[in-house]
Amino acid sequence: MALNLSVDDVLTTTRSVRKRLDLEKPVPREVLMECLELALQAPTGSNAQGWQWVFVEDPDTKKALADIYRVNADAYLDRPRPSYDDVRGERMDRVKSSARYLSEHFHEVPVLLVPCLEGRPDNQPAGVTASFWGSLLPAVWSFMLALRSRGLGSAWTTLHLVGDGEQRAAEVLGIPFDRYSQAGLFPIAYTKGTDFRPAKRLPAEQVVHWNRW
Repeated sequence: MALNLSVDDVLTTTRSVRKRLDLEKPVPREVLMECLELALQAPTGSNAQGWQWVFVEDPDTKKALADIYRVNADAYLDRPRPSYDDVRGERMDRVKSSARYLSEHFHEVPVLLVPCLEGRPDNQPAGVTASFWGSLLPAVWSFMLALRSRGLGSAWTTLHLVGDGEQRAAEVLGIPFDRYSQAGLFPIAYTKGTDFRPAKRLPAEQVVHWNRW
């Protein structure tokens, strides 16, 4: 059932959800498909629609993917973090704690998603890679917004792609590695409560430029 949220509510309260994912409540396939049908309305370069969406419910497969993710996540989370003297610094410890929690519980999430796009932009110029990912990432974000509007949450993670992780995940899932690129690994679950609020961000005036830098 969709929540009674306005477009602005959905846009300003769709968070990276980790600690508030409900690890016990099943996620029906029909809800996932409903969200995906909405996401597939997103723009895609030359109307190619070269995307493929791999949902994972099987416990053993989820554990295999979570193990790949955890190896890279542990190394990443143990690195020193940048120091910010603003709203980013205020939440850094909470973000790190949340990310570590997800790493430890990834295999328990009801559903995982690996969105893929046909092609491999490895070592290509910026214009090529921007065009490539621009044909998938709008649809992924639309999917996350659709989840939020129905009381579910997710988090955009990419750490499983580091090193040989993408190829190992492709082997686990049977993805043709030479033909398809993975955009991330997304945990999907109903959220514990739906009362999410806008995040603290840098003021728009601090990051905007008019006519030139």
